[in-house]
Amino acid sequence: MVCCGLLTAKKEPVPLKSIEVEVEVKDHVATVTSTLQYENKEKNPIEAVFVFPLPGDAAVCHFSAKVGQTEVVGKVQEKQKAREEYDDALSSGQQAFLLEESEQSPDIFSLSVGSLPPGESASIRLEYVTELAVQADDGLRFCLPAVLNPRYQPQGSEGGSGSGGSAQIVSVPACLVPYSLSFSARVSSPRPVSKVESNCSLDPVQYLNAEHTQATVRLAARHKFDRDVEMLVYYQDSHQPTAVVEAGQTSAQPGSLMGDLAVMLSLYPDFPPVSVASCGEFLFLMDRSGSMDFSMGSGKQAQSRIGSARDTLLLLLKSLPMGCYFNVYSFGSSYEHIFPKSVEYSQKNMEEALKQVEKMNANMGGTEILQPLKHIYSQPCIPSQPRQLFIFTDGEVDNTKQVVDLVKENSGSHRCFSFGIGEGASSALISGVAKEGGGDAQFITGTDRMQLKVMQSLRFSLQPAVVDISVTWDLPKGISVTPLSPPITSLFQGQRSLLYAQLTGESSGVTEGCVTVKYSLAGQPSQNQLHFSLKPTEDSGLTVHRLGARTLIRSLEMKERELRGQSNEGVKEKVVEVSVQSGVSSSFTAFIAVNKGSGEAIQGPLLRRHVPAPNTDEDEEYEDEDCVDAAPLPSQPPRDPMLQLISVQRASGSWVLEPTLATVLGKTSEEVAKPKPASVNQEVWATILALIWLHGFKMEAQMEWQLLAMKAVSWLQAQKGKTPCLTECVEAGNALLGSKVLKDALGL
Repeated sequence: MVCCGLLTAKKEPVPLKSIEVEVEVKDHVATVTSTLQYENKEKNPIEAVFVFPLPGDAAVCHFSAKVGQTEVVGKVQEKQKAREEYDDALSSGQQAFLLEESEQSPDIFSLSVGSLPPGESASIRLEYVTELAVQADDGLRFCLPAVLNPRYQPQGSEGGSGSGGSAQIVSVPACLVPYSLSFSARVSSPRPVSKVESNCSLDPVQYLNAEHTQATVRLAARHKFDRDVEMLVYYQDSHQPTAVVEAGQTSAQPGSLMGDLAVMLSLYPDFPPVSVASCGEFLFLMDRSGSMDFSMGSGKQAQSRIGSARDTLLLLLKSLPMGCYFNVYSFGSSYEHIFPKSVEYSQKNMEEALKQVEKMNANMGGTEILQPLKHIYSQPCIPSQPRQLFIFTDGEVDNTKQVVDLVKENSGSHRCFSFGIGEGASSALISGVAKEGGGDAQFITGTDRMQLKVMQSLRFSLQPAVVDISVTWDLPKGISVTPLSPPITSLFQGQRSLLYAQLTGESSGVTEGCVTVKYSLAGQPSQNQLHFSLKPTEDSGLTVHRLGARTLIRSLEMKERELRGQSNEGVKEKVVEVSVQSGVSSSFTAFIAVNKGSGEAIQGPLLRRHVPAPNTDEDEEYEDEDCVDAAPLPSQPPRDPMLQLISVQRASGSWVLEPTLATVLGKTSEEVAKPKPASVNQEVWATILALIWLHGFKMEAQMEWQLLAMKAVSWLQAQKGKTPCLTECVEAGNALLGSKVLKDALGL
């Protein structure tokens, strides 16, 4: 690959030379240290401004700059005060460094490196901690956002660069990024590490001990910046409830957040068996903005984002239970719906919806997600049909906080499941709406099969809602608890819930605490308990304190937005207080570091240089033969045979004998019809053949077709009297297809 030089779009030199990222993963928490190397090769002093993505739930807790032999450690201050100190330092000829979170979205940061003299180098170090999200296949996902696509700014929304506005994003196609990235990770856990996978090329995993509880991994050289760096860590027996108790900072005041013990609880609720819901109002909101036309991956056979989303909608619509209601919405600069209001799930309505879904293209302009959400929430809920909202978007919006606040405002009437599609999807938006909507978030990139992740969320949505959730603490006398996490509003089987709390005081003798989570599921009261040692874990640093502070800060920021226009000054002051005390940044604070040096002012006019971030969206300003992956796809690959089979399943769960079914089975229509037992009708025969084919040839995708297969089995079981010879049918089907699927395996 030919790199196109260290120049911006305006042919200005780029002072950022390299980014080195080191990740320390301990169980399900990662500490990330990024070192950015700057060099000024111009004749005048420069100010370098770099706007870049971070995980939306990251707790940024360290910022320092090293110039020559001098290191300056940043401190957290109220944002306006930090900006003024930065400006004052530059105007007096001093060096200054400013790191601040965007006011529009917590997953975008701006780093300003001020007054770097000609020929001078600077090394900027920032550190953050973040939790790893649990995936559908039980892996733990760490993502280093490397791609920052331009964010769509809706009409009439606040914006613009400068004080009080959103950060100005400067980006170039991924193949033109003029700086390098190196990435290494060290993974450790009490349980053995089974494997480490990535969407990027990794050097082989190195295990550091015989027990495989410690491992290291590195990103292969010459990362192209065409994707976020995703790492999936798999542990043996990973989903166990755990508690980590952490000692406070010795220099901090006892009774303060940083001076007391902090605890992080990982809860995996174990529900009693309940039947899958056969009711609900399922609303699907599909992003059809122009950027959805881009490729999911880099290969020639890669599907477009909109194409993958269409296939996923097909699978979802086929998997819905009889008796539910549904509707499909799509949006861009405006929005549309297939039906004026939600309709009952039937063969006729399903066919009409699929006909419209097949025509959906990425041709609706911008990403105005707020208006369709407002319309959905204005529709009355259907009695006894719990509302479940599924949002599919590449997440390129500028008004993230407004969208998340709207979902939270309506969280009592629905559950919200979100899917970030493609590289650079905003983690703050995707995770934020799912968290506040009591649902689940999934990110789909590269060669990921969207269907697998979406079907896990559909399973969650079909679980009865867990209600009356309460958390009680049983602690020794002399110790009190202050929760740092907001109350738990949703629980799902197999999904982790994290709780942070501050423990104040001391106990003589008793060294164990207990937390009890009580809830009601399908009308049945239930509870889970976790006993834990109060002895602090060694070598955890202040990770738990910082994650707890970040959780508290995010809750207070949301409360401040809810009270905006009312008396909310006390809430903002509390955010600043917690942020400054914990050293964790917030939307109202920033890191500031000033190098007072020798006291001599830096001479010469100060030039501002914007460091471009990589994006994966097409930009006509750049034309380069190495950028072919950035273009929309000219054609789509042929549809997967499994999806062809699913496309002809009926809403009831059955199949009928037709040419498409025969084609998928690799037979002619005559070959399929001929071995049918005489006493069996064609619909029963076709349905059994489809089930045998799925079980015999598509077991690796069982998570995707399991719900629609259950629907087919239920339909067969309802045909009592019409299916006297199921055993004969299964034997004849196996003989036709050359498989050996047992009748019991089909669920019959």
